[in-house]
Amino acid sequence: MDKGIILNLERRTAMMESGAWNDKLITDYLDEAVTNTPDLAAIVGYQVTSDTRTALTYRELNDKVTRMAAGLAGMDIAKGDVVACQLPNWWQTTALHLACIRIGAILNPIMPIFRERELRFMLSHGEAKLLVIPKVFRNFDYEAMVDGILPELPNLETLLVIGGEGDRNFEHRLLNTAWEEQLDTGALFRERQLNADDVIQTLYTSGTTGQPKGVMHTSNTLLSNVRPYADRLHLTAADSVLMASPVAHQTGFLYGIMMPIYLGTTVVLQDIWDADYVCKVIAAEKPTFTMASTPFLADLVKTAPRHEGELNSLRIFVSAGAPIPTAVAEHAGQALNAKIVSAWGMTENGAVTMTCPEDPIERASQSDGKALPWMEVKITDFNDNDLPAGEEGSLMVRGASLFVGYLKCPELYGVDEDGWFNTGDLARMDRDGYIRITGRTKDVVIRGGENIPVVEVENLLYKFPGISDVALVGCPDERLGERLCAYVTLDENATNVTLNEIKDYLAKQQLSKIYLPEYLEVIEAMPRTASGKIQKFKLREQAKEVRLEPTKRG
Repeated sequence: MDKGIILNLERRTAMMESGAWNDKLITDYLDEAVTNTPDLAAIVGYQVTSDTRTALTYRELNDKVTRMAAGLAGMDIAKGDVVACQLPNWWQTTALHLACIRIGAILNPIMPIFRERELRFMLSHGEAKLLVIPKVFRNFDYEAMVDGILPELPNLETLLVIGGEGDRNFEHRLLNTAWEEQLDTGALFRERQLNADDVIQTLYTSGTTGQPKGVMHTSNTLLSNVRPYADRLHLTAADSVLMASPVAHQTGFLYGIMMPIYLGTTVVLQDIWDADYVCKVIAAEKPTFTMASTPFLADLVKTAPRHEGELNSLRIFVSAGAPIPTAVAEHAGQALNAKIVSAWGMTENGAVTMTCPEDPIERASQSDGKALPWMEVKITDFNDNDLPAGEEGSLMVRGASLFVGYLKCPELYGVDEDGWFNTGDLARMDRDGYIRITGRTKDVVIRGGENIPVVEVENLLYKFPGISDVALVGCPDERLGERLCAYVTLDENATNVTLNEIKDYLAKQQLSKIYLPEYLEVIEAMPRTASGKIQKFKLREQAKEVRLEPTKRG
């Protein structure tokens, strides 16, 4: 498969000379942890529904990784093949990533919220050869879903199901067979040895084209983000990490899978967000760091008074995905006894900007931070001219953790000859280098940290009987940042359309629930420019007034 990787010698040379890239793999750090602290807990996993706790030491994790890596090779996973997984925050995702590194495979984590429509595209486009899923999670049967689309996935040779039966059973196929005794793992791993510029991760991100894009990262690009991120927060092996954000997101992947191993410390994984439950977990495990989207922080602030004294171990809470309301930031500092840090980033880069723990609390609620070491940001006008401090413009990014291309779509890379990547976001920067995201030039709504591919949903709604025009915008929401509002006009013969009808229709199109509109406004005509383009900024202004009234008509 021609992946379309874009990585030139000039960039590599500059990154190596700066120290940003060190040519190490995450398995190098795993080896160090196994040598130095073999009996330290590497992963502590909590499954909320069953209220169960699982713990693996670094020695135990490494043993499972070795067996799984040999097993994947025994299932004909070759160097460069794609292994996909659609898993919650379970230890198996971490082990699977490490096993893929051992044998030179590429991991493609897929969010558990995705359904047939997204899976059909991602698994086909990525040419995944093997897929790992849960049998059931949150009362949803993943095996039945995948069975329904298997005939459309000719490249998918193997399906492994955690909790499944027969030959598909993950435990039976990968863990209960002593693969490491059937293969010379030392020779296998040496033969499959990756270099730090090989692609190790593909993550699909939703954009404005209606189709997800496969973001490709290497060990160098990912670890060059993890290292300065940990440094800015003063994290060491003495800290421990709590991760309830999905590890199939770049946030959870970088700071819940990779960073704990880099630090040689423990990660506590929670598979379903529940604020009361996470308070119980914090009280028991005493993590010092966590990162989550703003709604998680707001939930924890509301819940904390019921758990006085139980959350004192938490030293740092990094919040991203939406601006932190000032009141939430202030209450969080009091209720959690933790420093609140704001951050901004993308799948394409990981965290790019972040405030410092030493900053006053106002920084976290009034900015999205300043660039991490080895990353640069600037603000330009629409003619690519640099803008002075305080002026709003396009946010441009370049540096060490910038991805190396969109899978099979090199033409979409969007990085200029000087290495600047146009993020599609609008921002302003103050004289100290702190940025504030002010809007988006790309047509995406972000709900609770999740990007909603507006164009794709609009295209489906245009096929709904009776709808003439559609425009989707974000309604401000205190907890989630935005909720999706559908503005529609009707054909002259149509009398009405209801929100439930629209949601039922989209659900039948196998669209993820998170992409369904939560508000509906039926209007007489769309506001348009002289050239006929819908003026979404006007609809966004209207949406601010309807956020507490889910449906005015229908």
